[in-house]
Amino acid sequence: RAVALVQEQLSTVGGGHLRGGAAVATLSARARQDRAAALLRSEAQRLGSAALATLGDRLASSDPFSKVKALIQGLIERLLKEATNEASKKGFCDAELGKSYEERSFRLDDTERLDVEIQELEVKRDELEEEMHMLEEAVTKLRFDLNETTVQRDQEHNENVDAIQKAQEGLSAVSQAIDILKVFYKRAAKAASLLQASPVEEDPLFKSAGFEGAYRGKQERSKGIIGMLEVIKSDFDRTARTTEAAEKRAQAEFVEFDRAAKADLSGKEKKIELDEEDLDATVNTLDARMHDLRAARELLDAALKAIEALKPTCIDTGMSYEDRVAKREEEIEALKRAVCILDTQGVEEDCSSSGGSGGGSV
Repeated sequence: RAVALVQEQLSTVGGGHLRGGAAVATLSARARQDRAAALLRSEAQRLGSAALATLGDRLASSDPFSKVKALIQGLIERLLKEATNEASKKGFCDAELGKSYEERSFRLDDTERLDVEIQELEVKRDELEEEMHMLEEAVTKLRFDLNETTVQRDQEHNENVDAIQKAQEGLSAVSQAIDILKVFYKRAAKAASLLQASPVEEDPLFKSAGFEGAYRGKQERSKGIIGMLEVIKSDFDRTARTTEAAEKRAQAEFVEFDRAAKADLSGKEKKIELDEEDLDATVNTLDARMHDLRAARELLDAALKAIEALKPTCIDTGMSYEDRVAKREEEIEALKRAVCILDTQGVEEDCSSSGGSGGGSV
């Protein structure tokens, strides 16, 4: 390819046209050097290679032919060494960046997981605190209601006992009164007149006053009196019985309320106790997770800093590794072509193997 390129680019030397291989063979070393310089400058401009441009300028100078060829060989060796070093650097960068990216992803996942867990713990803590507050208010109200109901029940019980006692006392008294009156009227009805009349009884005034004969009581009114007492007795009896029944119902209702209230109170107090334990555990876990989150964030920051530290060397180079490799290969290829142009003796293997510009053909 180098020979063909030289054949195409070379036109005349010393005012005459060069034709075929014989014409190329007559080129002086200076002309070869100039053509090689032109090639390197052209490739330098196309590839944006400062190294090729500098070397092209050196070739165009008055440096000896042997020195120029040595410069080209030196640059080729330097580029090959750079390629080897960059391959090692790429391996290092790939390994370190891979570890840093993996560490960043792991720490980011860990941080997000801890964030979610902390939010759940905070919600649970707030719910427990709210529930405990509501339970404490309910316990306070329940105790107040139970105390008030107990006081009212005791007062009602005392009133009922007093009412029953008075009703029973009244019932007993009225019953005795009825019994006395019945005995009295019964005996009075059976009483006989005295056989011997008293002088007083013979007095017309005594008789006119209604005291004639034996005193038998007001039998015609006895039924009304005893009937009225029977009604009073019935009222006392009904009062005693209804009050006793009301007392039994009230006591039964109180016992049921008391048992239910105390069971509810005990359940709420136990729930408060369990919530306190759960809240303590939740707060402790929350504190631990907050500590873990701070540590995870520090590790995440460290991973990000490691990536930032690698960027100037491994990322922010202005050109991808593949583009740099391709550019370097083209630079080396251009240098090899220049070497072929300068190979007057045909000793370069690359030039001979590619049908290039050995000494016999150039």
